[in-house]
Amino acid sequence: MKILAIECTHQVACVAVKNGSEVVERISTEWQKTAETIVPLVIETMTAAGVGASELDGVAVSSGPGSFTALRIGMSAAKGIAFGAGRPLVTVPTMPAIAASALARTGSPHIVTVIPSRPGEYFYSIYRREGGDGMPTELESARCQGSELAGHLEKLAGNFIVVGRSVADLIAQDSALASCCVEASFFTASSLLDYAEKALSKGVGAVLADVGPDYRQQFVSGQQKQ
Repeated sequence: MKILAIECTHQVACVAVKNGSEVVERISTEWQKTAETIVPLVIETMTAAGVGASELDGVAVSSGPGSFTALRIGMSAAKGIAFGAGRPLVTVPTMPAIAASALARTGSPHIVTVIPSRPGEYFYSIYRREGGDGMPTELESARCQGSELAGHLEKLAGNFIVVGRSVADLIAQDSALASCCVEASFFTASSLLDYAEKALSKGVGAVLADVGPDYRQQFVSGQQKQ
């Protein structure tokens, strides 16, 4: 299959293109400039992969939660490309996608994914590694202060790892999490490809008019942008 994947939920803007057995990926660390960089990044990656928009079997995008602004930009770019090329769009929920990408890096029975929310807060989801379609099984999903996360995880009796970006900030709030935190630098746009390929093989594609980012919170005027 030939698939374009876009991931820009937090800290990086990343694009991957699958062309048969080969995957080409490009990453921009200018996360605050996602609006300016995402389209050139898509063009650069597709050119390097030798794939034109009309050749794509589908487009995949991480649907969040994540940065309010960057998530909206990534979703808009994916929808625009899918619409223009007349190709299906697959939305990949970010939390289980991070957990799935961590499976090969740990033998822990539970994976806890975290994504920063408002300052000092985190979205978190608890997964049991066994699941269907290559995705772990979600046990719980909520939002809390970073200093409160360890309390929510006590029921797992230490049988877990916490995976996310900027985990150093989380550890700064609760040093007890230091031994179980893993930086999710391995989670990129290419992490969406397996899920997307399975969905496209089943004929699954979103209705573009119904697609929207998973913000999981309401925008509050006057608060610092994420």
